[in-house]
Amino acid sequence: MLTAAALTVCPQASAKAAGPRIDLQVLVVTNGSASVTAVAEQLRTEGVPYKTVDLRQSNRPVINEAFLSDTVDGTPRAKYQAVVLPNAVPFENAAEATALAAYETKFGIRQLDAYAYPADNVGLNAPSFSGQLDGATATVSPAARADAFRYLKGSLKFDDINPTAQESYGFLATPLPDDPATGRSFQPYVTATIGNATGVAAGVYTHDGRSELVLTFSANSDQRQFRALGHGLITWLTKGVHLGHSRNYLGVHVDDVLLPDARWSVEDNCTPSEDCPSDVTTPPIRMTPDDVKYAADWQTRNRLVLDMAYNAFGSDDAIAKNGSDPLTDAYLEAKDRFRWLNHTYAHAFLGCVQNNTVKPWRCRVDEDTEEIEYVSEDVIKQEVTKNLAWASNHNITLDKSELVTGEHSGLRILPQQPDDNPNLTEGLSGTGVKWLAGDASRDKGQRAIGSLRTVPRHPLSVFFNVATQEEEVDEYNWIYTKRDDGGSGICEDNSNTVTCIDPLDPKTGFGSYIVPTDARITLSHVLANDPRPHYAHQSNLTEGRILYPVLERTLSDYRALFADNTPVISESMSVLGTELRRQELWRAALSGGAMDKGTLTAYIQDGKVTVRPPSGLDVPVTAPEGTREGSGSDPFGQGYAGERSAYKAGEFTLTPPGN
Repeated sequence: MLTAAALTVCPQASAKAAGPRIDLQVLVVTNGSASVTAVAEQLRTEGVPYKTVDLRQSNRPVINEAFLSDTVDGTPRAKYQAVVLPNAVPFENAAEATALAAYETKFGIRQLDAYAYPADNVGLNAPSFSGQLDGATATVSPAARADAFRYLKGSLKFDDINPTAQESYGFLATPLPDDPATGRSFQPYVTATIGNATGVAAGVYTHDGRSELVLTFSANSDQRQFRALGHGLITWLTKGVHLGHSRNYLGVHVDDVLLPDARWSVEDNCTPSEDCPSDVTTPPIRMTPDDVKYAADWQTRNRLVLDMAYNAFGSDDAIAKNGSDPLTDAYLEAKDRFRWLNHTYAHAFLGCVQNNTVKPWRCRVDEDTEEIEYVSEDVIKQEVTKNLAWASNHNITLDKSELVTGEHSGLRILPQQPDDNPNLTEGLSGTGVKWLAGDASRDKGQRAIGSLRTVPRHPLSVFFNVATQEEEVDEYNWIYTKRDDGGSGICEDNSNTVTCIDPLDPKTGFGSYIVPTDARITLSHVLANDPRPHYAHQSNLTEGRILYPVLERTLSDYRALFADNTPVISESMSVLGTELRRQELWRAALSGGAMDKGTLTAYIQDGKVTVRPPSGLDVPVTAPEGTREGSGSDPFGQGYAGERSAYKAGEFTLTPPGN
């Protein structure tokens, strides 16, 4: 018989109540100022979901408890994981500031003040300096580099692109003394010295159970100093856990490899076979065997792969004329040191049939139907397959899914050819081509053409028809100076898109102006999470080898900013095209309201990240080092910039370190 003691049923330990849920979305409160707009652009660039409240709109939502939080299944929910304000006191209604402070305290939410005046309300003394920061060198503190800015080396220079214009304004100030009794403190993250004044340009103000990252300088998203700091701002705001994925890409394609390129005529300001009179000739430009060795060795020294976009006709034609071709031999000897890219066999124009009897050329039109005549499917297919066969015959490894057509032809070219060649997709069927290079200066967005997708490429400002610094400067002056200064006046006729400059010195203009200008533009793409590759031509790798100074300046400027844990990413065209497509789909999902509609759910609760995306959507996620897949021990994602990140499909969970 059971005793009374045996019949006693011990109550089970009650399950621990779930903690607050914090949705992975940032609240951006804007007044339209450039600084808060720059932060919003950084969020958009990296793919971090955010919701904007515009203080200028009379019908905007009121920032109150109901707007900021609610409950889900009886559990408190913070609707935003971080808050961005234009300054420390943007609200006319004090109740909104009170509600926001209470929200941040309750849920441990961080705040960024995009441009604040130094004062005691942000933990700073009155400014010791107020004024222009152009050209100032700042220091990212060890505390910042041990935290969200671990990807930076420590030195940061403010842009000074135009010495006659003010580009950055700001304040330098010293922190108020820490007050351990109240928990108030200020941790400098970025400091600078101007004249006799040294002070904080960015730092973390901790007070009243809250943390604010305070910026005391104006910014816009095009400035290098902001782009360098931008990722760290997001990392700090979100405590390292957020949706989004960022890399610093630098792909470089070298077109026309094995072919000669026409040379710019300095005397006549034109290019033979393009826009010169028939009696104007110049020596063609073609690489030498020494140039091949230099290119291969340069890659190793500079830790950057060049994609050699080759045209096999250049080899076959040289051998047919001369019996052999030392350039081909040199490339074949070094073939495994380069990445190869199909640029069609003979660089044929694969769009409309061109009428070159007029300048500029026009598309030929059928006299009976008055319709544009296009290059046939057979010609397109032959240009691709002959080039692939040449590579196969020489045991060159390449990705058949990638194609660069001559002059990006086949794709629409305005104003002459307003539509893609309708024979393009059929002409490429069966060739394996999936990714088609485009020109980002004409068409920046990725497009679908049947089953193909474009990969827009940024043109570098070293022209295809020049091989020396003097030739480059001469053509640059022709394009970018006024008629009264000896130029073409193109810049005057297109003043809405092209800026006229004073003529450059033929001897010094390349190094003093063109190199830093093009490197700055290139670096702006690198720092914008932009997978689009850049392109130049084989003519730029010979004689004066003018491509290298531009790339070396870009890499030098980049590596002066970024730590070794954040290398430039140089991937093949298909990889970059895939990334561009993922970015496009992700941004479309966010702009389509996936989070507001509930088709995408992402939050952190009790130390675990949970993401439930719609079917077929790859979700980009960034998390701290040590984050694991689910509750297991497998590490999440790939390491970059001192973090882990990856795209993931389907419902998943992650466990950040410490949980």
